[in-house]
Amino acid sequence: MILTDRKILSEIEKGTILIEPYRKECLGTNSYDVHLGRYLAVYKNHILDAKLHNEIMEIVMPDDGFVIHPGILYLGVTEEYTETHAHVPFLEGKSSVGRLGIDIHATAGKGDVGFCNTWTLEISCAQPVRIYAGMPIGQLIYFSVDGEIENYYNKKKNAKYVNRTIRPVESMMYLNKF
Repeated sequence: MILTDRKILSEIEKGTILIEPYRKECLGTNSYDVHLGRYLAVYKNHILDAKLHNEIMEIVMPDDGFVIHPGILYLGVTEEYTETHAHVPFLEGKSSVGRLGIDIHATAGKGDVGFCNTWTLEISCAQPVRIYAGMPIGQLIYFSVDGEIENYYNKKKNAKYVNRTIRPVESMMYLNKF
């Protein structure tokens, strides 16, 4: 089941959900709006290798925005740091962002119980579009879980995305054994 606005607030009060900064006006009927942070990144190499550490180049968005282009994967980050200790968070794009031809994630829209960090976004677009730091970019939806949790994300020895950051994080697929 998806949590309602009142249930999200109740879980924030209990400490099972944390959103920093929290802004009351961002709480929707059954979601919470998150905003695009100031930092973007692109991969340095055109050809990526899943077995190698693919380095990124940081872009700091100017106040007058930054134009993104089709055919380039941009890594973005949410302004909001979140913690989710008893629910499954899903990050979805806002319809207004989608109507600009922007996708905010390729495959990684679901978080795990125990995820504690900002969200790295996998941004692509259908045509050139100017984006801005601080613009609403997505919405977090929280789902109830059924059953006891044994393996919280933030306590897993092999969790790769646990270091708190305000910058986008590149793929760490290369740390997997395959």
